[in-house]
Amino acid sequence: MEIYDTHKIIDPLLIHRILVDMKRTALVTGGYGFLGRAAARRFRASGYRVVGIGHGAWTESEAHAHGFDRWCQADVSLASLSDLNETFDLVAHCAGTGSVGYSLTNPLESFRKTVLGTAELLELLRRTGSKALVIYPSSAAVYGAADDRPLSEGDRPNPVSPYGYHKMITEDLLESYSRYFGTRVAIIRFFSIYGPGLAKQLLWDAAGKLASASQEVTFWGTGEETRDWIHIDDATALMAKVADSPQSFTVMNGATGARVTVSAVLHMLKKSLGVDVNIHFNGNVRPGDPRFYLADVSKTLQLGLKPTMALEDGLDDYTRWFKTTWSK
Repeated sequence: MEIYDTHKIIDPLLIHRILVDMKRTALVTGGYGFLGRAAARRFRASGYRVVGIGHGAWTESEAHAHGFDRWCQADVSLASLSDLNETFDLVAHCAGTGSVGYSLTNPLESFRKTVLGTAELLELLRRTGSKALVIYPSSAAVYGAADDRPLSEGDRPNPVSPYGYHKMITEDLLESYSRYFGTRVAIIRFFSIYGPGLAKQLLWDAAGKLASASQEVTFWGTGEETRDWIHIDDATALMAKVADSPQSFTVMNGATGARVTVSAVLHMLKKSLGVDVNIHFNGNVRPGDPRFYLADVSKTLQLGLKPTMALEDGLDDYTRWFKTTWSK
């Protein structure tokens, strides 16, 4: 009977390739953005091999540090996705514009990035017979103007900006591919996502104004507008939970179900920053800004998932990061 030295027989590179092939692969589009980066970190921590596509000239080591095992700097198009030559188990489709203001000044480009990019992704999945689940981070902007009440997934969309319309059209497109071509889809209508790494939108602008002011700061609106805030860690935890859902098509809200006025959150932010300035509001509502946003989170709770980050703690988390990043 011969005895073999298994250390000489087994090729370590072959073992590595086998282990890689056994891993599930996730594609994160818009991977250079705030949500895309966080989603990549979450899915890699969940055991996925993560491929990213988006706009960002990362080196291989930089991409890996942000959660990607492979990175492609490109638009989301049928050609660029085909060039990846990958088979995906999951797609976190975070690409698209994330700004109401941009959609008002650049509506055609906003449409291209949000709607047409999704159409090309879906067509790639259809043509390749992919069984991947597409998780689409939509927005509460599809609800638009509504009364001061919890908004549920069955409510009729009423967008008040091109951004909201583009999100609504994209949702319809996803549903059509699910219905006619069997594409598995999970749409999460996120409300106000925040956290370290978000260098735009209300909190970033407000923190900059508060940190640089000497006596007082004036903001848009009345301060009585309401928002429903969800920390980035809770948002990506929901995405990971949905990734294990067996449903072929679902729509759910991504929020905490807590109603907070803009005035209250700005005063919490002021406290967290440790600044002593007076906050005022000009009473003027900017185009595309609904007065009220509050989510019905019944579907999220049915998944057995509750947000873990309290808003005050989350703002402390945000301001610690902000202080290391922002400069006057």
